[in-house]
Amino acid sequence: MGIEEHKKHALKKIGFAVVTVSDTRNEMTDESGALIMEKLKKEGHSIKDYRIIKNEREKIEKTLKELLKKNDVDAVIFCGGTGISSKDVTVDAIKPFLQKELPGFGEIFRMLSMEEIGTAAMLSRTTAGIANKKAIFCIPGSKNAARLAIEKIILKECGHILWEARR
Repeated sequence: MGIEEHKKHALKKIGFAVVTVSDTRNEMTDESGALIMEKLKKEGHSIKDYRIIKNEREKIEKTLKELLKKNDVDAVIFCGGTGISSKDVTVDAIKPFLQKELPGFGEIFRMLSMEEIGTAAMLSRTTAGIANKKAIFCIPGSKNAARLAIEKIILKECGHILWEARR
């Protein structure tokens, strides 16, 4: 079966949870989270959960555990905490939960990001994978990075990822 045949089976309507990981943002200042939700809704997907949580490993782990139990959530996007500073712990908290990693997601994100910001793209630990047959994405917190991840990768492939993960 070729890629076009696979994409025919891709989920068309996806229930997303959006989690902004930040010590400073709130619902009024979370431009990246707002952008992500706007783009998802525009493409016909639904937002089943939206949260802003602190940049703390325990809070991130607890949030993922809760979202993995929700039947109406197909995919989770964690926005923020993917860099290399000591406060960036999103990837470290999420990776142990992934049954399958999707290294290509981070590779493609960094390749596309390099076209926009140059070699600083290598500082991103953007990652994705599958946990409990749900797609989990960890993307940077900047608005431009969120736009790039959503428009160029997640919206194009999430339905296909979920179909494959649930086969």
